[in-house]
Amino acid sequence: MIRHNFLKSADLSYRRTPSILLQYKYFLGRVGKQRLREAKTQAVDYLILLIAGACLGSLTKANDATFGFGAYTYTIIAVSLLCKIAALRSFSQDKLQYWRESASGISSLAHFVSKDTVDLFNTLIKPVVYLSMFYFFSNPRSPFAYNYIVLLCLVYCVTGMAYALAIFLDPGPSQLCSVLLPVVLTLISTQLNASKFVKDLANFCYPKWALEAFVIANSERYYGVWLLTRCGALLKYGYNVHRWVLRLLLLILAGVAFRAFAFIGMVTFQKK
Repeated sequence: MIRHNFLKSADLSYRRTPSILLQYKYFLGRVGKQRLREAKTQAVDYLILLIAGACLGSLTKANDATFGFGAYTYTIIAVSLLCKIAALRSFSQDKLQYWRESASGISSLAHFVSKDTVDLFNTLIKPVVYLSMFYFFSNPRSPFAYNYIVLLCLVYCVTGMAYALAIFLDPGPSQLCSVLLPVVLTLISTQLNASKFVKDLANFCYPKWALEAFVIANSERYYGVWLLTRCGALLKYGYNVHRWVLRLLLLILAGVAFRAFAFIGMVTFQKK
């Protein structure tokens, strides 16, 4: 299997294979045109995000005592679920086409990176779409830019997870996992009186990183008489105001790691 997938076989047709850069440019144009043909589906995704932001922003107001802990918890679940489901389409719909093109000598790296590059547009826009409604109705104290940065890192992380699920699993199980994982991991991350094992497990869950970054960004806007309340709330949740950048870096690194894992799986199991 290693020789079949990784070692280069002799090309008896004497063809000149384009470089990875040229193939990346070609795939970038092709994937971009595919996304334009799916404009209606993209618009529906944005509309659902708008509705989710409006509903969650209206129902879960920012609480000064908890610094928006509950509102941000539902935000993480909703955004993770919606972005994962949408990102599954990038690699679950054209597996057979990729296997055929890979057998003819295309670059798997160019194929993968081109899809990720086009999806980067959604990664940048979807946090703005969601926050445009959630921020208006919830009105948290933290600046819009801070919320956008945290949500951007979160979307980048869950998109990488969706790539891995789409490549390793069939469409049905991958959608089921995309729904269950955000809910289960968020429940683990928000257990305040859990056992030591659950707390240690929560330290490796991406919802805790995102939730801590949200709460820290919101708590830094409280001054004066709110300092004692802020210290008490952060101590209760086990958060540290000096770990905001660290949590963002963990989300980004997790997104990169899941993308690398997905690419390795795509190359390894393409002949399965």
